[in-house]
Amino acid sequence: MQRLTQMDGLRGVLAVYVMLGHALPFTDLPGWVLALFSHGEAGVDLFFALSGLVIANSLERFGGAFAPFMVARGRRLLPVYFAVLALSILLVSGGNPLQAMPWVGLAGHQMMQAGLPRALGWHVAAHIALVQGIIPQGALPYAYVTLLGPAWSLSTEWQFYVLIGLVAPKRLGWFALGLLALGVAYHALALPPWWQFSRAFLPAAAPYFALGIASAVGLRGGGWRVFGLCLALVCGLEFLTGGTGKALVPLAWAAVVLAHAQKSGAIFETRAPQYLGAISYPLYLVNEPVQRGLAMMIAPLAQGNAALFTVLFLPMAILMAIMAAAVLHHGVEKRFMRSQRKEQPACV
Repeated sequence: MQRLTQMDGLRGVLAVYVMLGHALPFTDLPGWVLALFSHGEAGVDLFFALSGLVIANSLERFGGAFAPFMVARGRRLLPVYFAVLALSILLVSGGNPLQAMPWVGLAGHQMMQAGLPRALGWHVAAHIALVQGIIPQGALPYAYVTLLGPAWSLSTEWQFYVLIGLVAPKRLGWFALGLLALGVAYHALALPPWWQFSRAFLPAAAPYFALGIASAVGLRGGGWRVFGLCLALVCGLEFLTGGTGKALVPLAWAAVVLAHAQKSGAIFETRAPQYLGAISYPLYLVNEPVQRGLAMMIAPLAQGNAALFTVLFLPMAILMAIMAAAVLHHGVEKRFMRSQRKEQPACV
């Protein structure tokens, strides 16, 4: 299969958007600027759709074999994840920079943890096992974001890998419809408070994984009817649960897929988006710890001056996050990817 280079570029653009959405709530920029980058959840939903498309192809490279597929996923994702998780725990234990940032509003306080959680050992164990997304809120509250905020979506991804790897669907269209039905059922289910899950629980994101898998069916020449049906149902579900704005997210994905099918997304194949796509996974994970570390250093120097903090913090938050991601990509991610290729030459 040919590599989906346009989707690589899209992944880089989405990672930068999420990074800015994480950084701007700590600045003193005008509200309309913050509003432009306040849709990080929509960006992650598009990541899930992209994952559905890419993983469907990846599983096929392994002939549907579960163990080699999961080992390859683990070697690609876990080394970077554990390195960033350790860094994040160290920084969260170092104090709460928000105490010196009185201008930060609710969004910033929700994004940055005040300190290490109670029952720390359980939270660490959940993050190491990547099961924080399947723990009910009543059992371990907010486990999905306590130590490393972006890791919640990695837990969701891991649940998806296990499901698709075990099922190894021969007919992806039916699998996509099954995932979509799972998502609809979950959204319609009224769970008691103790058993309510976070948005890191796979059924909450299942419609977007389904949309991505249906896209793979269409791009392979298997017809677009399943994709059209999934698109209509996901738009309807998002409209009912989140209004018009949420319904635009699957339509944005449809526009991306159409551009890819028509080979008209050349902007995503230029050098900058392609490189950002290459480092997108470590960039997505490391941007929050980098921002916290910078806030811990800069907030005391700013002495309550929001404008000064913004001038110092924002350029460094962008530059240092990209640099840290590049180091993780070249020094960790690519190293494990190379060793994987030596063992699996047929799966390059």
